[in-house]
Amino acid sequence: MHALTLLVVAVSAIANGFTQSGVELSAARASDGLPTWAFLWDPTVQVPPPSEMPIVLHGSNATFSWKQARDLFVALDWHPDAHPAMPDIVANGRKPEVRACGSCHRVEGTGGPENASLAGLPVAYFVQQVADFKSGARIMSGPARPSTQFMLASVKGLTDADIRAAAEYFAGLKRKSIIKVVESETIPKTGPSRLFYVKSSAGGTESLGQRIVEMLDQVDQFELRDSRATFTAYVPVGSLAKGEALAKTGGSGATTACNLCHGPELKGLDAVPAIAGRSPTYIMRQLYEFQRGSRSGGASALMKQTVDKLSQEDMIAIAAYVASLDP
Repeated sequence: MHALTLLVVAVSAIANGFTQSGVELSAARASDGLPTWAFLWDPTVQVPPPSEMPIVLHGSNATFSWKQARDLFVALDWHPDAHPAMPDIVANGRKPEVRACGSCHRVEGTGGPENASLAGLPVAYFVQQVADFKSGARIMSGPARPSTQFMLASVKGLTDADIRAAAEYFAGLKRKSIIKVVESETIPKTGPSRLFYVKSSAGGTESLGQRIVEMLDQVDQFELRDSRATFTAYVPVGSLAKGEALAKTGGSGATTACNLCHGPELKGLDAVPAIAGRSPTYIMRQLYEFQRGSRSGGASALMKQTVDKLSQEDMIAIAAYVASLDP
């Protein structure tokens, strides 16, 4: 198996002034209720050197190498006919700080469990989130993961023109269904992973418990940054029905029905983003961040009130149900 993340550079080399106490921070927050499975980061996993040999992926006529895939200043475009022309900030970023948006978030905006899907986000919402990252109104809990470090470093160097160009590009992309949600008590045994879960090469199973494990179907396809990579998200038995009740009715006062703001099919409304079909790991992180006040910009006050009474079991159920919907 190849690298278990493309963000290979040591945290100490990219921290750029941010905290580097990832392991200690994770342990400290565990007593504070941090769902560590949603903030996965294991810096001890060894990543093999990248090869320069060209690779072909099924369904694409393009060829790229692992070395190119490790370059965060180039967005690998496996399906150039599937999207409009990329702005330079999406395709290449700007050295030394601003990574190519399409590199981490993928050319078609599909993202992954370690970051956000950007396809179809309203322009105004996109612009506001970058502003919140810049101002510190949106921060990220858990260990100092490379995905977090790169994002915080990149937004510092973005100009208003960069932000607008990226926002308009991603807003014009169609959201894709790349996640299959499965209720189960046991899951394939997980292997060593840095930012997201993979199956153990030894096989076997393990208990899921009260967590969501979003597992890649083809690890190399995702790590080579193909937007068509798919996931299977394992969720606790009964979570879909419970999540549906909470999302549709508010669960007798536990929360507010999601469709009031996110639209009747949870596909967004005006400047409010779609949540249907999004990564359940990402959704879980955001619910947690809203509840603890780590997201305090824009309309965050409304979301904080909405999630204030939710238990983490409730959050898991909502994330599971929302992820199971057609985007």
